[in-house]
Amino acid sequence: MSNDQYNQTGEQIIKIIGKDNIESVTHCATRLRFNVKDKDSIDTEAIEDIELVKGVFYNSGQFQVILGTGVVNKVYKAITGDSDEEDETQSDNQGSQEQKPKKGKIQRGVRTLADVFIPIIPGIVATGLFLGLQGVLLNESVLGFFGTTPDAIPESVLALITVLTDTVFAFLPALICWSAFKKFGGTPIIGFVIGLMLVSPALPNAYEVADATSSVEPLMAFGFIPIVGYQGSVLTALVVGIIGSKVEIKLRAKMPDSLDLMFTPFFVILVGVLGGLLVLGPVLHIVENGLVYVVNGLIHVPFGIGGFIIGLIYPLAVITGMHHLFLMIETTLLASTGFNPLITLCAMYGFANAAVCFAISRKSKKKNIKVMGTSAGITQLLGVSEPALFGIIIRYGTRPLTVMLLSSAVGGMVLSILGVQANAYGLAVILSPLMYIYSGYQFVSYIIVGVATFILAYILASLFAVPKELLEPDEKTAAKNS
Repeated sequence: MSNDQYNQTGEQIIKIIGKDNIESVTHCATRLRFNVKDKDSIDTEAIEDIELVKGVFYNSGQFQVILGTGVVNKVYKAITGDSDEEDETQSDNQGSQEQKPKKGKIQRGVRTLADVFIPIIPGIVATGLFLGLQGVLLNESVLGFFGTTPDAIPESVLALITVLTDTVFAFLPALICWSAFKKFGGTPIIGFVIGLMLVSPALPNAYEVADATSSVEPLMAFGFIPIVGYQGSVLTALVVGIIGSKVEIKLRAKMPDSLDLMFTPFFVILVGVLGGLLVLGPVLHIVENGLVYVVNGLIHVPFGIGGFIIGLIYPLAVITGMHHLFLMIETTLLASTGFNPLITLCAMYGFANAAVCFAISRKSKKKNIKVMGTSAGITQLLGVSEPALFGIIIRYGTRPLTVMLLSSAVGGMVLSILGVQANAYGLAVILSPLMYIYSGYQFVSYIIVGVATFILAYILASLFAVPKELLEPDEKTAAKNS
């Protein structure tokens, strides 16, 4: 696709919205976000008729144009002439700052937390795939097919597999501290060093201390403060990272330039490590364990009720932007238990969302909705939900939304009853089965329920959720047929 088309798209959007009507423009991963003076003066249908546009909607005080991943960056660059493409985090932060009066503090806080966890997702996803492959390669049945057993695998091979599967979670606090320092304005390498010190080999390993069969005990400081390593501790690393970055910013503002290089890192690391090990860690570890207990309790409520509730509320969380909070909970679950049943129950939203879009697209007599619905459905299958959610489902009222919510909830309920759970996060819809390849039962069960959820949502949407106005041909189509 040529730059001319991106430039043309940007010019058309600006012309329709009105240059004088635009106060500011930002973008996220899939959408242009306009702060406008008068949203009612915008011809939304004219914008939707633009070839690259997948939909429009108004939310959180912004008029948003859905373009899709990759395309939005290029159109934004064409509009602003900015040579530096902003990433999702930067753009969302800018948008948040401009919309503070209209966006709640809780939503901004949740989004900020998400910005800490998003950069480490690739490492978690890769580790999940390594764990899945480990489950396949070391399976006795698989090895038996090749005439061997797990005992016959060389120790060096097992060591290499362990490096691939265990390293990220062993040093997770270092990754979180690094990301928190980067997000909140500190020096990332200082955060990384603090995180490494929280899991130093000199400290009793947290996993071994928690293992009732091991003889490893925590060290006791001052006779009553337990000191352990914080392997897999998400909340401790997050809070230490936030506080440490704030301390660094204040110290650098007061420290003489000649002493800054040496003493600022010294005091930041000292405060971060001692505060984490002696004060924050022991307290937050209790909070973290309580969070895992509560979430696991909800997930495993009998008869799949917990799965139904989670499957129902997750799409609503996406609409309000609160779904970013799930990232921290999922990371905590993975670090504490090695599994992530939460994303399993949330994932049916993607299948249901795509199915409703395809159903509306197939039944619609309007050409532009057929194109938009199909495009939004495909985009959802690839993991980006905004075009489907805002461009199709919410746009056409409560019936499509209700079908999507109920289908997502039913899928979550069935998965909860079957005990299906992922070993990673970050993979959506089509790619999501890769999070279950560690077990044949998990893999097959997830695919069957996912496909069934898709079919259920598609049938219900076809029967009950297609708006009447879409069943009437538009003027161009009617003229062509006559």
